[in-house]
Amino acid sequence: MKWYEMSAEEVVRELGSDLEKGLDDHEVAQRLAQSGPNELAGEEKASALKLLLVQFKNPLIIILLVGAALSLYIDHLVDAIAIAVIVVINILIAFFQELNMQKSMDSLNEMAAPTSLVLRQGEWNRIPAREIVPGDLLKLDTGSIVSADVRLLEATQLQVDEAALTGESVPVEKEVMAISEEEVALGDQFNMAFMGTVVSTGHGVGVVTGTGMNTEMGHIAQMLYTTEETKTPMQQRVEALSRVLIGAAFAIVAAIIGIGIEHGMDWIEIVNTGISLTVAAIPEGLVTVVTIVLTLGAKRMARNKALARKLASVETLGSSTVICSDKTGTLTQNKMQVLSIYSGGHYFDVTGEGYEPQGEFLNSGGEAVDPHSIDELNYFLRMSAACNDALLVNKEGVHGIQGTPTEGALAVVAAKAGITRQGLIEGGTEIIHSFPFDSSRKLMSIVLKAQDGNYYVVAKGAPDIILRRSNKIYLKEDEYELDGSVEQPIHDAIERFSSQALRTLAIAYKPIEPHHLDLTQEDYEQGFVFLGIHGIMDPPRPEVPDAIEECHSAGIRTVMITGDHAGTAEAIARQIGMKRSDTDRVFTGAELDQFSETDLTEAVNDAVVFARVTPEHKLRIVKALQANGEVAAMTGDGVNDAPALRSANIGVAMGITGTDVAKDSADLVLLDDNFSTIVKAVREGRRIYDNMRKFIRQALTANVSEVSAILFAFLLMGDEPLLTLAPLMILWVNLVSDGIPALALGVDNEEEGIMDRKPVAGNAGFFADNLAARIVLRGLVLGFTTFFMFDYALEQGASLGYAQTVAFMTLIFGQIFHVFDARTFSTLYRRNPFSNRYLIMAVTGSALLSVGLIYSDLGSLAFGTEPLELRHLLMVICISALPTFILSGLKEVFRLKWI
Repeated sequence: MKWYEMSAEEVVRELGSDLEKGLDDHEVAQRLAQSGPNELAGEEKASALKLLLVQFKNPLIIILLVGAALSLYIDHLVDAIAIAVIVVINILIAFFQELNMQKSMDSLNEMAAPTSLVLRQGEWNRIPAREIVPGDLLKLDTGSIVSADVRLLEATQLQVDEAALTGESVPVEKEVMAISEEEVALGDQFNMAFMGTVVSTGHGVGVVTGTGMNTEMGHIAQMLYTTEETKTPMQQRVEALSRVLIGAAFAIVAAIIGIGIEHGMDWIEIVNTGISLTVAAIPEGLVTVVTIVLTLGAKRMARNKALARKLASVETLGSSTVICSDKTGTLTQNKMQVLSIYSGGHYFDVTGEGYEPQGEFLNSGGEAVDPHSIDELNYFLRMSAACNDALLVNKEGVHGIQGTPTEGALAVVAAKAGITRQGLIEGGTEIIHSFPFDSSRKLMSIVLKAQDGNYYVVAKGAPDIILRRSNKIYLKEDEYELDGSVEQPIHDAIERFSSQALRTLAIAYKPIEPHHLDLTQEDYEQGFVFLGIHGIMDPPRPEVPDAIEECHSAGIRTVMITGDHAGTAEAIARQIGMKRSDTDRVFTGAELDQFSETDLTEAVNDAVVFARVTPEHKLRIVKALQANGEVAAMTGDGVNDAPALRSANIGVAMGITGTDVAKDSADLVLLDDNFSTIVKAVREGRRIYDNMRKFIRQALTANVSEVSAILFAFLLMGDEPLLTLAPLMILWVNLVSDGIPALALGVDNEEEGIMDRKPVAGNAGFFADNLAARIVLRGLVLGFTTFFMFDYALEQGASLGYAQTVAFMTLIFGQIFHVFDARTFSTLYRRNPFSNRYLIMAVTGSALLSVGLIYSDLGSLAFGTEPLELRHLLMVICISALPTFILSGLKEVFRLKWI
């Protein structure tokens, strides 16, 4: 039911309430049984055991568990234990990460008021908010949290902060008159107050129209826990990689069976060999390295003021193709400022940032002027400071305001000229009367005694209202009658500020005689002398335009989604470079209501601004973008943003102004609420994605090398093939000699031009851009080189253990050389090998550990290695370098992407 369309009397009658007595206890009990407690229902909480078991659904974990089981079956106990330890570590990391995840419904309930002042049986009593029922009469006072949705019956200077619900940064002035329009946005329902919002100023009374899940807050809660979380590109790529590994394992087993049958091998030997090769094909360190790389990336993001709540989101942001950003506080400063002034027939621009009382006043020629030297401007600022209830405060060197944002803007602009209300009072100005702002008059006024002993009425309000109540204007240090020629420039100024999406407040004064201090308010507020107009806006953050441009260069679309008015949103979008041409569309929530899902899917392609939107709109926009194949990042700070944050590929919440609900629904939290921080996180996400691909190339090249080295032996050594590598040698390569350098790739520096390329498609796997071909080719070449050295050693009369050691060291050093090529998407000849000191340390450590192993008792006892002669070791190092340098050289010369 549209309560805002009905008169107060109709609402009370419809709800069966009583303005004099409220509801009686019997009626309350009936309604409580019918509507239920006034609280938000939550999702069923998953037990710790369920959360633990969910971790086993990870495809890579399943592959590792199969590998451990197979190793145990063929009595490779050390392999089985090593793999099992890896599984346990990764499951525990993911499990504890899950424990700290979704708490959205708890946060929503925390926002509800614990008690409320309710009229029951003729008496006002404070009762628990959960006991409120539809039809109850609620009293609202300054600072109180609205505990249910109410239709206002009384409103005295009532302003409600609805930022958490609508995203609107300025408190909304409330009234009781019915609204005749049929479809009214939530932020424009001026005769309603909603659950979870806060009374900024004034007081009022309302009748409860909805409780619990039947409130606007409840509607969002319903959307929140029925909205499915979208799988991140990272999760999709890992699943695709898992399918590739499983397919490779089956292919290996099939190949071994075929070769074994061809050579007439024993079935037990065939099975054992197949299992050994299957385990060799599993990159045991992959899951651990992925977790470590993402964790390190998350820490690096945190240093840049972006806190990742979910590890997978660290990489996802780098794949984003569109960033949907809230306006207030993210693209803008969330600090209302006076940017322009019209006074004395002249325009002035005002510089400065936020609430800092430093800035310049620039004339129409852009020259700085002293406001005290211009009588009209000086007088205008002094009256603005006097007729103002806001205070400029300084806390530990940071300036802020006490009062409404709009009045705060006027206090700051006056302070930039060295004028403050406190300073005027200390200088002798005395406030005699004060008439607060209300929505019917649309102005406030004071009566003051100035320092010179004269008395004045000073008014502040909407320019058209102030102008209507004025008969003179202050120009050229004198008062002039308002006639058509003088009044038209004022209308031009109002139009000019409006076209720039500036909020406007006018200032006027009237001299009065001392014996007229007992006039009525209506008499005081007539016959003003018009002084000027403030043009006010929440301006863009200074760093945002550069961040938007960087997104544009990186092929990332930026879209503004806001609860603010379309004109204001479009003006900001133009200022920051988000709206670049007339073909960039601006849509309102009312227009979206007329769109089918197909229409919206088409509309989002050209949209740069969505204004006056509801939570449902935000959710529809995100889903429409995703339907177009976009990887959507969504920012938000209010309760209204939570469903869209959860549905987006990556939800980004504000850490300072964001509600707990928004933070709990998000994947990433901005600790400084700054859009430019998102762009830094995108850069970091791209670096991490690149490094993941580098690691996967290095790890899987090693696996292909291991498997192919053994397969070549089966194919080329006749009826009695020998294992090129012992099982524990393969495990050493995967976890130590290759695993440690591969891990160093995870912290590799970004490559040049990382933000000058288009985003990676959301459906592109890790093997995109010929990566699979490079892995297979280089793996086969290195595998054949390993087999060649093994076979050469046997031909020279070496024992099987010595030949396996030669093959072992060939594979290790081959991978060490390959890692320098894997860290670049061009060739190793184009990147400084010493630019990653962690890689140098890892490679050195890996080489020393591996060489030390074959000359130690541990190597001979556990791994079956034999010490190599120095000349053989040097020969192995030299030959193992050939595959990488030759293939990289061919790629450099012939520009072949698949090498």
